[in-house]
Amino acid sequence: MDEPRTAVRETYDRIASHFASTREYPWPEVESFVTDATAGGPATRALDLGCGNGRHVELLSGHADDVVGLDVSRGLLDEATTRATARGFDAGLVQGDASRLPFVDDTFDLAVYVATLHHLAPREARVESLNELARVLTSDGRALVSAWSTAHDTFDRDEGFDTTVDWTLPGGETVPRYYHIYSPDEFDADLDASSLTVVESEISSGNCYAVVTGV
Repeated sequence: MDEPRTAVRETYDRIASHFASTREYPWPEVESFVTDATAGGPATRALDLGCGNGRHVELLSGHADDVVGLDVSRGLLDEATTRATARGFDAGLVQGDASRLPFVDDTFDLAVYVATLHHLAPREARVESLNELARVLTSDGRALVSAWSTAHDTFDRDEGFDTTVDWTLPGGETVPRYYHIYSPDEFDADLDASSLTVVESEISSGNCYAVVTGV
């Protein structure tokens, strides 16, 4: 694993327990997407790419026959395992790299890829991760992709940029986390540069969102 990926993994291993304790509920945008995507019946196999503590894995488990959660951080996967055991939902949890997915083609008919793309560097890795998502989606599969945006009130910039955002642990220690903050146009451009097909895109709660397919 190269240096940027190693740094992200080590950062989230370090803050995993405290981070997980602050991530209790699914995002409303993710709930809406999953509900709409499975209105005709449950998915066969769903993927949470960058699953963190498993909050969206839990959501997907109620809308799919089989669910897989992937994350680069072993610490976060341990938190997801604890959550699954405590709440009684089943999921396969896999440690892996979002730009090199360990799955065969056409595996998932439903996927969410939220709050993870913006942690990858450089741009080529971000686009490759979108290509990988396209590769593992079935021909009729759909996914929701999100990334933090310059549209967020935190930022006063129009162009996308790299930065670090501190995570504050109990006791006051801060741990820097790498982010690429997308401009909405740049987010759309990276999706267009990938093998994904955009169904719709929007800005919500300071994030870029896109519903995509693999064809």
